[in-house]
Formats: sequence, structure tokens, C-alpha cells
Amino acid sequence: MCMCHESHHPDHELVPSRYATRIGEIDVLVISDGAIPIPANILGTNVDAAVRDAALRNRFLPDVIDWGLNVIVVRSGGCTILVDAGVGSEMPDATRAGRLAQRLEGAGIDPESVTDVVATHIHMDHIGGLLDQRLRSRMRPDLRIHVSHTDVEFFESPDFSHNTFGGIQDIIRTSARKFLDAYRSELRPFDKEYEVAPGVIVTRTGGHTPGHSVVRVASGGERLTFAGDALVPVGVECPEWQNAFDHEPEEATRVRVRLLKEAAATGELFMASHLSFPTLGRVAVDGKAFRYVPANWAY
Repeated sequence: MCMCHESHHPDHELVPSRYATRIGEIDVLVISDGAIPIPANILGTNVDAAVRDAALRNRFLPDVIDWGLNVIVVRSGGCTILVDAGVGSEMPDATRAGRLAQRLEGAGIDPESVTDVVATHIHMDHIGGLLDQRLRSRMRPDLRIHVSHTDVEFFESPDFSHNTFGGIQDIIRTSARKFLDAYRSELRPFDKEYEVAPGVIVTRTGGHTPGHSVVRVASGGERLTFAGDALVPVGVECPEWQNAFDHEPEEATRVRVRLLKEAAATGELFMASHLSFPTLGRVAVDGKAFRYVPANWAY
């Protein structure tokens, strides 16, 4: 007779939500902020719908895809750096997202220990967590937030007239305004590139947003690139596909292909915000496109 009892844990705690790795002497912890459901038709906006749908079916992807919300915590040179901060409460209908505060706590990371935040760009699912009082009220008063000057300037008065952004322009605009108003004194805008801590460099790429940036971690001959939203689901296998969330779709494609070529050449660990947790893998050349090879989990 089965004596199993139904678990009393919330559903979101029945899946892994953090994964630790090391890049040389630098500690990196991947944390999931949850997931948001995104209609698949925002992908491949520049390709025939039948071709796109066939490619998605071939990968067993549904009409609505769960996009992971991945952030990382990096420890280097006495600094504890949070790269992106999830969505917080900025998308209230996304009930399976906005988990960062509780998952930092679960990982034993006190928000007050975070010395620096890097925002890859000023979209609500990357800065929203900083507006969540569960985090904001516990952040240190001398927190430094590194974000591209180009993104700060753009989101002061954003122009969304040339793109649909999946119909969420108002949320993007409102969240950006709240973020800029709340953290004006903590912002440390950079131009093209900035070394946040030894071996941790943020570099502006543009494309997804005018000031979109990536973070590279390097130590002891090992490398990891956190690519932010330079690529989204299916972006490795179909790098020419544009999506409705890119501010500059053609430039975003050039950025994506350049990053994938670089990752394939170096063999480095490569991850992005919206790939399936823990999104650590390597990129291989596959004909005219690329193939993503997930890293083996080290238990």
C-alpha cells in the first residue's frame, strides 16, 4: 500500500532554482526568478509563419512558451554583483515569476551583501526586482547600479513607435520610469565598457535595446558570457530570426550572430536570460547556424 503523501511545498519549489559554478577563482550562482508565458508568434517575425511554426514543432515547443528569467550572482574581488533582478511585481499576471527575493534568501544571500547590480538593459523583467519592496527595502544605501548610459538616456523618453513589443509598451515605459526615479543616485552609467570587479566586465552591445549590454566573467583561463536578451528561445538554432521585443531588430541580429561566433570559437560557457534554467552551455557551429550544448550538471 502506498503511504505517499501529497507534498505541502509550493509548486515552484519542486524544481531547481539555483545552480552554482566557478569560473577560475570567481564564484557564479545562477538563480531563477521563475518563468513568464510568451506567445510563440513573437518569434521569427521576419520569417514565413509556416516555416516558423514548423521549426517550433520540430523542437516540441508549444504555442505559448515558458521563458525562464535567469539572473546571476557573481563574487569577485570582495564584491557581490547581482546581474539583472527579474520582474518583481511589474507583470502581476505572470504569477510564476518574481521569485528573486525568496530565492536569494533560500541561497543564503542577504540583499544587503550585494555591493553592485548590473542591469543588462532597462526592461521590466530585468529591473523589476529592484522595485520590489522585499528587495528594495533591504538593499544597502551605497549600492552601485551599472547600466549603459545609452539605455538611461533612451528610457528617459522612449520611442516605441517602430515596434509592437508584444503589446507591453506601457509596462516597459512605466517600469523604466519607476526604476530611473527610484535609483537615480545609485546609477553608475558607463559608456562602452566597464570592469565592475576583477574579471567581471560589462560591455554595451545595443540591438535588443539601444544600450543593451552583456557581462563577461573571466578567471584562470576560463570564461562565461551572460548574454542578456541578445538571444531568446530558438535564438541559437535560428540566429537570423527577429523577435517583437527587439528595439533594433537588424542590429540585434548582428549582435546575436557575433556573440554566437565568439562563443563557438572560444568554447566558453554561455548563457542568456530567457533560456531554460540553468541556461549554462556551450555553442557549436552547426552548418550555417549554431547548436546549443547544455553543460553537464556537476552535483
